[in-house]
Order: sequence, then structure tokens, then C-alpha cells
Amino acid sequence: MPRSAPVRAVSRLTRPSWVDLLVAGAVLVGLYVVLRVGRGTAVSFTPSRTAAVSTDPANLPYYAARSLLRMFAALLVSTVFSLLYAYTAARGRRLHRILIPALDILQSVPVLGFLTIAVTGFTALFPGSLLGLECAAIFAIFTSQAWNMTFGFYQSLITLPRELDEVSRSLGFTRWMRFWRIELPSGAIGLVWNGMMSFGGGWFFLVASEAISVSHHSYALPGVGSYAGAAIAEGDLGKVGWAVLTMTVMVVGVNFFFWRPLTAWAERFKNEQAEATEVQRSVVLDLLRRSHWPRLLGRVLAPAARAAGRAGRVFGVDDRPLLVRPVRRRAGDLAFGTAATVVIGWGLFDLGRYLRQHTGLGVFGTPLLLGLATLGRVLVLLVAATVVWVPVGVKIGFSPRLARIAQPLVQILASFPANFLFPLATWFFLRTGLSLNVGGILLMALGAQWYILFNTIAGAMAIPTDLREAMDDLGVRGWQRWRRLIIPGIFPAYVTGGVTASGGAWNASIVSEVVSFGGSTLTATGLGAYIAHATAAGDYPHLLAGVAVMSLYVVALNRLVWRRLYRLAETRYSMG
Repeated sequence: MPRSAPVRAVSRLTRPSWVDLLVAGAVLVGLYVVLRVGRGTAVSFTPSRTAAVSTDPANLPYYAARSLLRMFAALLVSTVFSLLYAYTAARGRRLHRILIPALDILQSVPVLGFLTIAVTGFTALFPGSLLGLECAAIFAIFTSQAWNMTFGFYQSLITLPRELDEVSRSLGFTRWMRFWRIELPSGAIGLVWNGMMSFGGGWFFLVASEAISVSHHSYALPGVGSYAGAAIAEGDLGKVGWAVLTMTVMVVGVNFFFWRPLTAWAERFKNEQAEATEVQRSVVLDLLRRSHWPRLLGRVLAPAARAAGRAGRVFGVDDRPLLVRPVRRRAGDLAFGTAATVVIGWGLFDLGRYLRQHTGLGVFGTPLLLGLATLGRVLVLLVAATVVWVPVGVKIGFSPRLARIAQPLVQILASFPANFLFPLATWFFLRTGLSLNVGGILLMALGAQWYILFNTIAGAMAIPTDLREAMDDLGVRGWQRWRRLIIPGIFPAYVTGGVTASGGAWNASIVSEVVSFGGSTLTATGLGAYIAHATAAGDYPHLLAGVAVMSLYVVALNRLVWRRLYRLAETRYSMG
């Protein structure tokens, strides 16, 4: 008599293979490290205890584990936020008008601006505990990760292929089923690659989030970022080198054990009719597939998934839109618009009153002029990054073999925090006499250009193989191939990369327009330097004015350029 599936599963577990033992051991070790390192996040907090971080290289393994814990905690929060926010913005007819402009503003607010509020709020929420500073650091890293992922998933939702939409409606999926079976798989490749890029963006601000200076008070958390900050302040290039080496090991390890398996796994969601001749491979993913644990875990979680599916019916069926009378809809729109206008207007009025009491409204004049200099640097960076990295991204995305070679290199370059190299840049600028007004563009590019490259790679990888093979059969080459296949295929992803690269460049200007090493400090003329000085001095009126002006520039650029390109991507360059 044949054995049932549960009996076979139990039989396999009684005879575990070496792969099962290896996976189980790795999971247990990982949990132990998380618990061991996590104990240090809730110790008592005193200024003397967190005022400095030891620069003894022997502490770097522990510091690396603390930094990784923060990075993955921020990534988890960013992923959940991106799914919820992007879905609400894409499906909410009224909320869309508020959430997308709000996202423009949020991605334009510099990390230092968030830190100023986060440190005060979280330390008050967890008095006497280091957990407050840990939450502030995770929140700061979250603000450097979430916007790119949210924009990317939002773009995939509004450009969903038409045939997938028809499948969902014809099969009568609930909205819950549509999200998990249609929308999330369709955007999985872009979400993974944007997550990888956002994770790299978090490294860039690791120094700022772990070594915090607000209102003449300095707080330092154990981590590679704070170690590098302390070594830079000491002017010890040897210890900076140890931090660089540790960061390189961390980036390579995270890529090998996490991102490479994830990108290879995401290939299953590629929408194509012809099977690709080459696919991405991962040693870690191959081991997991050979193990019995994922299948057993799937069986254990299956009842919970079915229960969630039944509970999701309350959200309605995909092909049954809510019937609302036109008069009632117009009344709802009017009420929503009035409420939003009142709340936003009150906030702007209160901000203006605060600034008028402390500095006067003339405080906006200087940051507006300085913003023009930073705007020029941002535009030069975007044009140069597009010309250089779009062809490279397409080449990598079209070749799985090249992607296997290039992905670790690109991941290292994109994830490596460029401000670790700022001491060398400062030394170079001092020796050559190169002005930071020009060199600042290069420093900003080190932190922002990768958004365009990663989104281009994701867009090229998402182009169906059968379309590429059809172009090959028809002999379409050169500019015609770009015009008819590549540009339509990568354009939505490129726009997402352009939006986040623009916001990232503005954010990077804060740490790129003021650089120091030892006792030497270089300052560029720009809005980033203005905000950095106001943050260090605890000058809240000038800080608010600088952040408001930076938000104004970013939103204006997004409204005038990137929003129009988004509409073009949605109406003309959708693959559906």
C-alpha cells in the first residue's frame, strides 16, 4: 500500500541528508548570532557609554554583526512599507493624489533631517535604554532604503501586463489573491533588484546613522560605520583600511548568502513564453532546493495560507468594482480634498509662523540660491550616469552569464559606502587643488548613480526572452533594436531609477559638500553643506528652511520631469 505524503515527509526527516543537516546548522547558528548580538541593543544608555567607539580592529567582527542586524531590520521594515504604500497609492483613487507627492517629499528629506527628529523621539520613547538610539539608527537606514523600493513596486503595479490583468478578472480572483498571485510575482524581479540597491544605499549612510551628531551632542553605536567615523576623525588611514576591508567582506558575504540566491530565485517570476537558454545560478539556492526543509515548511504553513486566503475575501473580487453614485463620488472627492487642504495648509501656516518668530521668512533666500548650485550638480550627475550606465545595465541584464560575473562586482561597488573613501578624496583634493564644487559631483555620483544601473539591469532582465529571440530572428540590430525593444522594455524601470537617483543625489549632497579628514575640512557651495552645518549646530530654523527648500527642488523636478516620464511609461511603454 503506498504511503501518504505526510508519511513520506516524516520518513525523509528520519533519514536527513548532509544538506538537511547543513541547512539546519546554518539556521541555528544564524539565530544564535542574532540573539547574542541583539542582547547589546537593550543595555542601559548613558552619554559617557555611547560617546565614543573603540578603534581597536579586534572589535570589528562584533561591530560588523551589529551593523548587519540594523541593515536587515531596516530592510524588513522597508519591504513591508513598500508593499503597503505602493499598493495603496496604485489602487487608491483619492489617496494616490496625496501619497505619490508625499513620497516625492519623503525621499527628498535628507537622512540627517530624519535623524534630528528620530533621535529625540526614540530616546524619549525608550528612556535610559540604548534601544532608543538603535531604533533611531534603523529608522535612518530605513529612510535611505524604502523610497526606491516603493517607487519600483508602484511602477510595476501601474504597468501590469494586460494579459495578467485579464487572467485575474476572468478567473474571478479576490483582490487578496490578485495581489499574491499576480501583482507581487509580476513585480518580484524589480522589487528584489531595488531591494539590493536600497540595501547598498543604506551602507552609504551607515556612518551618519551610527555616529550621530545632533545639537552639539554626539551619540555613537557599536558598528562598522561608527568605527570608520572614529578612524576618520583620528586621521588614521590604517584603521580606515581595516574598516574598508571589513565592509568589503560584509558586502561580498551578504551578496553570496542573500542577494545572489534571491535574484536567482526571482527568475521564476519572469513573464515569458520561451525558456531562457541561460539562467542565474546560486550555490546557496541549489543547496536549499536540495534540502527537504523548504518543502516541509511549506506544508506546515499551508493551512495558515489557506486561512489567510479565506479571510482575504472581505476585500472583494477583482472583477466587481464598487458601484458608487456619481453624486456621492463627487461629494467624497470634495470632502477628501477639503480635509487634505486644511491639514496641509495648517502645517504650512504653523511652519511659517515658527520661522517668522525665530528668523523671519527671509531665511529661505540663502538656501534657495544655494539649491541652484546643488541642482546643477544633480543634473550633471543624472545625464552622465544615464549615458554611462544604461548601456552597461542592458548588457548585464541580457546575459545571465555576464550577470553572474558582474553582479558581485556591481553589488560591491554599489553597496560599498563611498564616504569611507572620502578621506582619500579629501587628501587628493588637497594635493591637486581640485575644488570640492567640482569634486563634489564625483562624490555624489558614488552614492547615487547605482540606482540607474540596478533599475536598468532589472528592466532588461524582465524583457521576455521570446521577444529578444524574435528580434534576433528578424535581424533587428543597432538603433532599431534599441527603439523597438530595449527602450520600451527598460523605460519604466529606468524612470524609477532616475527618480531615486535624483533623490539620492540630493541626499548625498549633504555628506558630499562637506568632507573632512583629520584636521582638514573642505566645503562646497551648495544646499547640502547648508543643511549639514545647520544639523551640526542644532540650528533648527535654518535646518527646517534647508530641508523645506530641498524638498521643494526635488518635488519640482519630479513634477516637471519624472512624473511626465512615469505617465509616458504607463501609457506608451508598458509591456502589456
